[in-house]
Amino acid sequence: MKLSCYLGLVLFTFTTLNVFSNVEKKESVNCSDIPKSNYPWNVKKLLQKPQFKWTASEKGVRSLIYKGERYKGKIVDVFAYYSTPGILTGDASKDKNLPAIVLVHGGEGAAFSRWAKIWASRGFAAIAIDLSGNGAKKVKLKNGGPELNHKNIFDMIEQPVTEQWPYHGVANVIKAHSLIRSFPEVDANRTAIMGISWGGYLTCISASLDHRFKAIASLYGCGFLYENSSWLEELNNLTPANRRKWINLWDPSQYVQSIKNPIFFVNGGTDLHFRTDSYARTYSLIKSKYKNIRYVPYLRHSHLFERPKEIEIFVNQFLNQGESLPKVTSVEIGEQEVKAHVKSEAKLLSANLYYTTNSYQGKIPFSRIANNSKQWEKNRKWIKLPAIIDGKLVKAVRPPLNEATAWFFTVTDERNSLISSEIMLSIGKREK
Repeated sequence: MKLSCYLGLVLFTFTTLNVFSNVEKKESVNCSDIPKSNYPWNVKKLLQKPQFKWTASEKGVRSLIYKGERYKGKIVDVFAYYSTPGILTGDASKDKNLPAIVLVHGGEGAAFSRWAKIWASRGFAAIAIDLSGNGAKKVKLKNGGPELNHKNIFDMIEQPVTEQWPYHGVANVIKAHSLIRSFPEVDANRTAIMGISWGGYLTCISASLDHRFKAIASLYGCGFLYENSSWLEELNNLTPANRRKWINLWDPSQYVQSIKNPIFFVNGGTDLHFRTDSYARTYSLIKSKYKNIRYVPYLRHSHLFERPKEIEIFVNQFLNQGESLPKVTSVEIGEQEVKAHVKSEAKLLSANLYYTTNSYQGKIPFSRIANNSKQWEKNRKWIKLPAIIDGKLVKAVRPPLNEATAWFFTVTDERNSLISSEIMLSIGKREK
């Protein structure tokens, strides 16, 4: 039986449950609408090492250009920074059998050399790529690909896929992975990816196609952008046929069911762009044997390189057999209380339950809130309830499910590592 992209389950029982959802839909777009053998990419080709050349060296990092896909009739150049423990310290003997990570920036970002160096200082080979057709210091490359902007993401939908930014974004990510795996100092069987914002969006799609990643971290990015996100206006301005085409081609909800390896989602409940209900739905579609989430009421949307620290713990957990993050394995809903079952190697120190009665982030297009983001965040009220820890069981008073639109547990262990339960979407107030 085909799995719909929508979750319509509403059960208020003692049963162990994952997600509650009763969100009004504009149209049904089934995940099977795009044949999985008919991706817009030649995935087999992307899994091969691309041509590349080193371009420069500076303190702690090297730069390179590798070949991407065809754009406006020419094969594009893709710029990246690369660092390792050996490059960082000048001691080449440190560069043996390294785990590796692909770093994918978001909107208004670039190939960040600092980001690559941070992961090199942690013992990784790291490649930070550009996704906007730029080279060092954001200087446009002669043969660079499309710029990361709304026009190239949404408005080019009637053009061939090779003229659209999502096509090149995903291709560039997977090619960067193929390249870093080919380096002699890298252990090709221990690679990860971390994407931020639009980079997290690309991470969701790329990891669905490229199953060589052993750890996948998406900061902010998710699917169901057509249901609720700051880009509703761009999508709703398309013709119905082009809107469906964009969803089928480029929305991560069409792909994430194919993710096979461990994935870690990180976001906050006042995010302007990737909103609570869309985030919850995306996470619920993922079928990999291990998935975990760190969802908190408030997390600033930015290029966060060094935090939250749980991302580093997660990557080390699966690439270096490091300590495990706690994980909420299930949630039970009773008449008076809710419970979360937690798997954890470390002692649990604190836990809370958060819920909101706000509608699902209001379904407001970004154009109406771009100049008043502080007011947007102020209006997203998350109510905190204390939770009791009983061994590996966390209990709290049941939130008012007839009013709450979303709720979740957070759990912190003795290392101060915080994770959350899956976001529970329940019947609440209709959109105002």
